Amino acid sequence: MTVNDYVLVTGASGFLGSAVLRQALARGWRVRALVRASSPRANLADLPVEVVLGDMRDPAAVAAAMQGVRYLFHVAADYRLWAPDPEEIVRTNVDGTMAVMEAAQQAGVERVVYTSSVATLRVAGASAPVDETAALTPHEAIGAYKRSKVLAERVVERMVAERGLPAVIVNPSTPIGPRDVRPTPTGRIIVEAATGKIPAFVETGLNLAHVDDVAAGHIQALEHGRTGERYILGGDDVMLQQMLRDIAGLCGRRPPTVQLPRWPLYPLAHAAEAVARLTRKEPFITVDGLTMSKYKMFFRCDKARRELGYQPRPYTEGLRDALAWFREAGYLR
Repeated sequence: MTVNDYVLVTGASGFLGSAVLRQALARGWRVRALVRASSPRANLADLPVEVVLGDMRDPAAVAAAMQGVRYLFHVAADYRLWAPDPEEIVRTNVDGTMAVMEAAQQAGVERVVYTSSVATLRVAGASAPVDETAALTPHEAIGAYKRSKVLAERVVERMVAERGLPAVIVNPSTPIGPRDVRPTPTGRIIVEAATGKIPAFVETGLNLAHVDDVAAGHIQALEHGRTGERYILGGDDVMLQQMLRDIAGLCGRRPPTVQLPRWPLYPLAHAAEAVARLTRKEPFITVDGLTMSKYKMFFRCDKARRELGYQPRPYTEGLRDALAWFREAGYLR
C-alpha cells in the first residue's frame, strides 16, 4: 500500500462492516467508508476514516467513493428476514452488488473481497456440517434475504469468470459480539434471552463466530484467498437450546427448558407479520425464520483454516463480548 491508496469498506457503519474497517485500520491502511446518509454513525465515532455518503445502488456515488481505491471490501447488505416489501431486500442486495462490482472494475481496483453468506449454501437434507461445495440455487432459497444473497453471489462469480474481476468471496456464518447497534436478528435473540423474554425454544442449530474473527477472515481472504474461490468464515456449531443456556449462565438467569413444536407457532408468525406491516417494525418471529429453523445451520470452515490461516475463538467469547456491549449500551435494562 502507498500513502495515496485507499481501502474502501461498504456498509462500514454496520455490525460486520465496522469490524472489518477496524481490522483494516489495525493494518495501518488508509480507510474510506461508504455509508448511507440515514445510517447511524456510532460505530465510526472517533475512528480515523474518510466517510463518503452514498447508497450502494447509486452508480455515481459508488464511482466517486471508488476513486483512488486499491482494495475493496463489499460488506454492505440488507440483512433482514422480513420486510414490508420483500423484493426490496432482493433489489438492494443484487443491484447494489452489481453497481459496486462494476465501479470497482472500472476504477481498476486491485483486489475485492465480497461478503456473501452461508445463506447461499444448502443445509436441507444434510446429515453433517456442509462446506463450500453445497451451493444453493435461487429457487431453493427460503425467503427474500437468502434468495438475494444467492443471486448476488452469482453476479460476482460471473464477473470473475467472464470479466476477470479480481474478487474473493467469503461466506460468514452468524457473527456475534460487540457493536451490534441495530441489532441483527441473532443480536435480538441475545438481548431477548438476556432479559428473560424467551421462555421456550424450538429445536434448531446455528453456527456462531465472534464478529472480530469473521472480520479478520476478510483481511486474510484479501491477503491469501484465491480469486473466484469461496471461503466459509464460521465458528462453533451450537444448538439453540445450548446457546440460550449459555446466555442464561452468563446473566445469572434460569435457562428456558420448554421445547415447542413448530406448527403452532406459524399462526403467531403470520399475526406478528400482520402487526409489523402496520407498525413498520421487524417482527421477532417470522414465517421464513420458522421455516429456516427446520434445518440445522451447521458448517465447516476447514478450507478457510487451511488456505487463509483463519482461527476462530470459542463462540462463548463472542457471547460474553456481545452481552458486555449490550449492557454498556443500555440494551439490557
